[in-house]
Amino acid sequence: MYRTVTVGLDGSPESLAAAEWAADEARSRAIPLRLVHAGDQPPHDYVPFGGEPVAGPGMDHADRMLREVAAALAHRRPGLRLRWARLDGSPVAALTDAAREADLLVLGSRGLGRTTGYLLGSVASAVLARAERPVVLVRDATGARPDGEGTAWLPGSQRDVVLGLDLCDSQAETVLYFAFDTAARHRAALRVVHGWKPSSAQDAGPDEEPQVGRAERLAEALRPWRDKYPQVEVAEEPVIGTAGSHLVDASRDAGLLVVGRRRRSAQLGPHIGPVTHHVLREAVPPVAVVPHD
Repeated sequence: MYRTVTVGLDGSPESLAAAEWAADEARSRAIPLRLVHAGDQPPHDYVPFGGEPVAGPGMDHADRMLREVAAALAHRRPGLRLRWARLDGSPVAALTDAAREADLLVLGSRGLGRTTGYLLGSVASAVLARAERPVVLVRDATGARPDGEGTAWLPGSQRDVVLGLDLCDSQAETVLYFAFDTAARHRAALRVVHGWKPSSAQDAGPDEEPQVGRAERLAEALRPWRDKYPQVEVAEEPVIGTAGSHLVDASRDAGLLVVGRRRRSAQLGPHIGPVTHHVLREAVPPVAVVPHD
């Protein structure tokens, strides 16, 4: 296994946006970018580096697409190390295997806004639920959301990183490391949102921790990471209410939203969790889903 950022490419606008994001991320990590086309399905029509639309099915089309996109990315980012490959097998199995061999897998995703939801697509959704490494979902970054609320994140910007943190999660360190490391490399601020919902709309019950206690626990959880990454400006945001809704609102102008996903046993089957599902459906920026035990 070699260190790489891998991006699944099919020629769609979403996958091309994912490739741009992945190229910047690979350069920030000083590791190669690997472009892959998975399965035997012909890629979408696309506009390559030469500017003319490429059409026509078949593996020759996939090979040409990979070469053209690689050339375009390399031209705009001198020094970027690139590899590309066509993967055999079903797209879900091939991309899941590719994720296992990479630091990070990046996939395109179609965003439909708050009203109609966020359409992951069956392949991206299945890979996300099975991947053993972090996966980033990137929407087309060329325009605003269809409902007019906010704009897509532009690769290369230095907007905040927003982290949704579950204090009840014993493996939160995996997610914290990803968020702090990303913020440090991109010289971005980090906003940490922890949402909780008391049983009563008016106040917490006698056996529930009050909000001030949650704030103290959040500060305590972040203290060693602040010490490790003193260059990262951190804002703590303990909030009352559904975590997914708060994360969508907090990340509207962010560069990246980070959430965790607990790995499930084989008996339980693949699962991404309700909060992750919510932000993938409605969030504006790219979403990083970090699996943990």
